[in-house]
Amino acid sequence: MNESKPTPVVHPVIQIEGLWTQFDDLVVHRDLNLEVATGEVVSLVGGSGSGKTTLMRQMLGLEMPTRGSVKIFGISLHDSPARTLKKIRKRWGVLFQEGALYSALSVFDNIALALRELRVFDEGFIRDMVMLKLDMVGIERRHAGKMPAELSGGMVKRIALARALVLEPELVFLDEPTAGLDPDRSESFVRLIEALHSQLGFTVVMVTHDLDTLVSLSDKVAVLADQRVLAYGPLEEVVRVDHAFIRSFFLGDRGLRALSVAKQPMIGLALPGAAR
Repeated sequence: MNESKPTPVVHPVIQIEGLWTQFDDLVVHRDLNLEVATGEVVSLVGGSGSGKTTLMRQMLGLEMPTRGSVKIFGISLHDSPARTLKKIRKRWGVLFQEGALYSALSVFDNIALALRELRVFDEGFIRDMVMLKLDMVGIERRHAGKMPAELSGGMVKRIALARALVLEPELVFLDEPTAGLDPDRSESFVRLIEALHSQLGFTVVMVTHDLDTLVSLSDKVAVLADQRVLAYGPLEEVVRVDHAFIRSFFLGDRGLRALSVAKQPMIGLALPGAAR
């Protein structure tokens, strides 16, 4: 008699429940909930003070919420043993807004740092991995010995992305990935992220205010407003929500231009507040 095997439990990559963030009398998040599934690209947007960056820092375990839970890969970030947290942190990578390369380290050493900290790889393997990641992000190997001060803004972003991907993470956090780039470099960087996501299949959580980046990359958009996730879903659903921030952010001139070139054009939608 064949016994059926139990179906494995599949956790969301990120699961946030009942999250509150309060600084003295200021409540930033109130009973906030959010789930991110494997392989999705989710963008966080919101006005100034809506708590986008704070929420990302809580996902990274850099800040504690006042109450509620943040789970990554099914593991609570705020009440798990240090050894467990150390293991799951190896499963994500982070691209900070300005790249945040170590100014005293070369391009090679910036990318190699995470591998060296594991203390399990020899220098030959580390060299091969660093060069592979440079190839992956479109940086010529001859730049490996340069210092961050010698690099253009676009190169810094690409090298920071190589560093974020060096441990082959399952989850990648992007903080304003195209900030500071001119339109051509921004478009090129977005295409690079899109290609790598398609090739490697990692999950992405991105904070961005750039509409072109959001439209090009996002599977889902989470709008933070009124201390919570006001709207969450595919872009064509989010823009239907009648709220002042959504109208100003998505349905102004810049927003409508970006939406007009979306991967799935939303022609014919009845957009609240849109000019007719």
